Amino acid sequence: MGQNDVLGRLAANIKARRTARPEDSHTRRLLDGAPVKPAKKLGEEAVEAAIAAIAQDDAALIAEAADVLYHLLVVLESRHIALEEVMGELERRMGATDLAQKRKATAR
Repeated sequence: MGQNDVLGRLAANIKARRTARPEDSHTRRLLDGAPVKPAKKLGEEAVEAAIAAIAQDDAALIAEAADVLYHLLVVLESRHIALEEVMGELERRMGATDLAQKRKATAR
């Protein structure tokens, strides 16, 4: 099972939490505060990931990176943006990079 599968399952789980009872779901409480509450939480987690990276603490960075990915998916869900749209943008960018590299190679 690949990383995309894990992110896709997590995104689906977050989407399903939209209808959970707020007292039972942290995700639902974040979504109820959309877009400000999940965006602020994403920012906090990103700062914590940066601090872990600077501290060169691999275990902390792994944990914080997982938090960043989760909170990013919550932000996307709060805006009704599918993970597939972001993955498509990454694919497009990778294609553009591949084209630029091919142009450089043929110009030599």
